Amino acid sequence: MKTNLTLIGMPGAGKSTVGIVLAKNMGLSFIDTDILIQINNQKTLQEILDESDHMNLRTIEEKEILKINIRDHVISTGGSVAYSDKSMIHLQTLSTIIHLDASFDTIEKRIKNFETRGIAKDKDQTFKDLYDERQRLYRKYADITVDTDGITQDEVAAQIEKAVGRE
Repeated sequence: MKTNLTLIGMPGAGKSTVGIVLAKNMGLSFIDTDILIQINNQKTLQEILDESDHMNLRTIEEKEILKINIRDHVISTGGSVAYSDKSMIHLQTLSTIIHLDASFDTIEKRIKNFETRGIAKDKDQTFKDLYDERQRLYRKYADITVDTDGITQDEVAAQIEKAVGRE
């Protein structure tokens, strides 16, 4: 039985915030894969990008995710996790995958530091292009999709709990 819940979605969709609320409500532990990357590499995501490129960050992210072997956790992933089939297949064996779906307008309002936030993207890629590209990938892997526009983190967490039958 899958004992974890994995949150995927764009930067600014609320994965970390909702993940903490969800873990608290459900009595689960919480892990943020972006924090794992930063701890294990002793660098911020932006420093990794500045020293190499977005493909290197994605490779590092994949390695960290493939090491995950836990139970009873809410896992908040980086926004680029869905680029790795290996990562997503691994997470699917451990978790129910939940896509926190926020509209482009919502994400754009929340992300003020697009160029310095540590977002794994091609240098010439616009935020809208990145959004459109990733939305297709998130939908491909999601077991459950929750529309987060116009509702609070607590309401998002409650919808997830209901969807997984653990309210």
